[in-house]
Amino acid sequence: MINTTPLLSYVSSNHDIQAINQWRTDIEKQLQESFDLGHPVREIVCTRSDAIDEALIFLWNHVGLNQSNLSLFAVGGYGRREMLPYSDVDIMILSEDELTQEQEAIVSSFISSLWDVGNFKPGISVRTIRSCFEQATSDLTVATALIEARIITGNQHLAKWPRRIVSQTWTDKTFFDAKMDEQARRYAQHNHTESNLEPDIKNAPGGIRDINQIGWIAKRHFRVNRIYDLVHLGFISEFELGVLEEAENFLWEIRHHLHRLTKRDENRLLFDYQREIAAKFGYTREDDHHPNYPIEQFMKRYYRTAQQVSTLNEMLLAYFNESVITPRLPNYERKIESINDNFKLVDGKLAVQHHKIFAEKPSAILEIFYLLANRPEIEGIRARTLRLLILAAKRIDTNYRNNPAHQALFMSIIRSPYRLYETLVAMKRYGVLGNYIPAFGQILGLMQYDLFHIYTVDAHTLLLIRNLNRFKEPEFAKDYPVVSSVFQRLRRRDIVLLAALFHDIAKGRGGDHSELGAADAIEFCRAHGFTERECNLVAWLIQNHLFMSMTAQKKDISDPDIVKGFAEKLGDMEHLDYLYTLTVADINATNPKLWNTWRASLMRQLYTHARDVIRSGLDRPVDYQMLIEDTKFTASENLVNDFSLDDVEKVWQELGDEYFIKESADEIVWHTRAILQHGDNPAPLVLMRAHRKAAQDAVQIFIYTQDQPNLFATTVAVLDKMNLDVQDARIITATKAFSLDTYVVLDRFGTLLTDPERALTVKEALVKALTHSDIYPGLMQRRIPRQLRHFEIENTVDVTLNEALQQNMVEISTLDQPGLLAKVGGIFMMQGLDIHSARIATLGEKAEDIFFVTKTGGQPLNEHEAQIFAEQLKSALDEASNQVFSQH
Repeated sequence: MINTTPLLSYVSSNHDIQAINQWRTDIEKQLQESFDLGHPVREIVCTRSDAIDEALIFLWNHVGLNQSNLSLFAVGGYGRREMLPYSDVDIMILSEDELTQEQEAIVSSFISSLWDVGNFKPGISVRTIRSCFEQATSDLTVATALIEARIITGNQHLAKWPRRIVSQTWTDKTFFDAKMDEQARRYAQHNHTESNLEPDIKNAPGGIRDINQIGWIAKRHFRVNRIYDLVHLGFISEFELGVLEEAENFLWEIRHHLHRLTKRDENRLLFDYQREIAAKFGYTREDDHHPNYPIEQFMKRYYRTAQQVSTLNEMLLAYFNESVITPRLPNYERKIESINDNFKLVDGKLAVQHHKIFAEKPSAILEIFYLLANRPEIEGIRARTLRLLILAAKRIDTNYRNNPAHQALFMSIIRSPYRLYETLVAMKRYGVLGNYIPAFGQILGLMQYDLFHIYTVDAHTLLLIRNLNRFKEPEFAKDYPVVSSVFQRLRRRDIVLLAALFHDIAKGRGGDHSELGAADAIEFCRAHGFTERECNLVAWLIQNHLFMSMTAQKKDISDPDIVKGFAEKLGDMEHLDYLYTLTVADINATNPKLWNTWRASLMRQLYTHARDVIRSGLDRPVDYQMLIEDTKFTASENLVNDFSLDDVEKVWQELGDEYFIKESADEIVWHTRAILQHGDNPAPLVLMRAHRKAAQDAVQIFIYTQDQPNLFATTVAVLDKMNLDVQDARIITATKAFSLDTYVVLDRFGTLLTDPERALTVKEALVKALTHSDIYPGLMQRRIPRQLRHFEIENTVDVTLNEALQQNMVEISTLDQPGLLAKVGGIFMMQGLDIHSARIATLGEKAEDIFFVTKTGGQPLNEHEAQIFAEQLKSALDEASNQVFSQH
């Protein structure tokens, strides 16, 4: 234990209690120095607890409570002697009977002295034995506090009352059930996962509370003071205790650093602190590492630790339930059903026939998961069997993996028709998946320090597999009608499932993870009986798993040449079908917030157009004239009942061929009808509707107005003020200097099409701004979201010439921030450039936008002008980014 300065050496003979402040400050300094010198954090927290005991005893005696029959107890974390720098000091004053007036006065003086000291953050309760009984009966929090109550000073005869009260007010079963319900609610608040980007190290799954939970339930039943005492009772093994203590030490160290950094009782490992705390743990960046490497390595250790804790929490509490709670239920009769020579069902859960099964028959390690995946009636695995399984998984080696029987079992699991996701999660949790596929073991807990990938790589991979399997379920077919039908007709679903399992398996190694993962997958598939063609198909899917999403989100897929190039790379319907299902499942497993009906429509549009190209023949050139004529014919059929063909043709004559190539017949009908009805009215025309292809959350806004140089900048500035996020923009200029602009927007509030008043407000704001084109509406000033301030995105600008369109394609990559598109639009306006179309892609903290522009006269920038503009735009983006970080 660490030697600290005694309190009495600070307090003068006249009992100057204010000296306690200086003493506590000096104690904290001594503890920090000891921590920096390498003293175990367990010693630090216990020494701090002892120091607080010392101060409280002094104050107790100082006011004369040592002459009373009252007792002072530490409760909560203080009761466990787990005190971090800014932890609450939770205490309980216990009395046998109601306090007398004299006792109340002395207790009040004691409490006042705690606040006077100023170095405490006390949480104080004053209770009688009777009130403890009353409150513990109905309040689980009080009952839990009493279990951990540790007497500090006072009447020692009261020391055993807190636990005695809980024993008499709660049975093993009622306390266990209540604590498990409480844990389930706590898990729900943290998305039932250990791998949140900014985890709460105290309350999230796998956090300190999970370790406390084991202690609370065990202490209630076994009447022990320390988890260590449970080893002798056979409840926990020496190995499991070692894992828990090592995890607890690590979590305490993180919490220690959080308290010191924030100067408060902070438990959330926010982006704000991750980099600095990673450095304190010794994670540094080498020359060949990317900037966020130390954070990712530190968080990987955290996530792996949290996984260990939650697994032990699950196993030990299940063991308690199965061995203590359930056998004591009234009329309980154990139900046993033999499955085969290796396994049996005990009360619906799998159990080994005897404890040597995994040692004598190693194939049983995989067989248990085969049964779990293929028999829906099985509720899980018994805790005793889990203990044996976790130990057995460590013996999986090269010989085990090369055994044909084991390979066949593994593929039977992958091909199982029922609970594949749940089974793979269990295989991961219990160490089987990471040992059977060592490359998967390397990505356990691996995070990417960005807002795009919100799960660890291993969690994302298994969620991707879950999404694929959901495509065959009727309830999800409603949300994913096209991709579900495609998935259900795949010839070999195991091909796309293995591609999913390996698609990110090489992340964190350096190099191209798609190429490295493809190489791993080929080796695995060959060993597991796939033909060379099937191996190559799996590898191709891994190599190209980002190709479809990047094409749909970054390129103009209304351009037949883009679609044809995409289809040519795929080559046939088999590759298209597999890639489409993998892509949709992948996006949903990366970040569910990224998937909306707009993105769904992009994927669906690219899939159907590519399918048509493949079916009509890849060697068949695009017949643009026929495409234009077909589009015009379809559109005119929907217009001739209301307008003369001459009037329709007049409008169309003002528009170029590109308009009829890239716009659908439905959109052309919408535009033409609105223009003809608007007539010669010089005022801007603004219409909106639900996107026909995207529906739900995407809104189309159509603007018909006189062309003007700041049209795009003005429009997006207004839309930003109206809380509308632009996803796509297309600006068509007619020969008579009128502009037909179509914007696809996502509504942050989701009320644009259902709230007529809001829709009218948006229309009026646009009309007003476009009517007074000489007055730029300016930018909406918003605070930068906290999380964005921790990402230093390199600003890049690339300006190239599109020969076919005779337009410059401007690609930018920068930090996303409120009003970004309006800022960029303003820059284009000031440089005298007209924007003809835009494709907006926001991926987490990064914005990757593409604009097609020309000079005001319709001519593209020459090479020198393009270079100057790229430098100017990058400089403006750098300045905007600097403003973001200056706010931090």
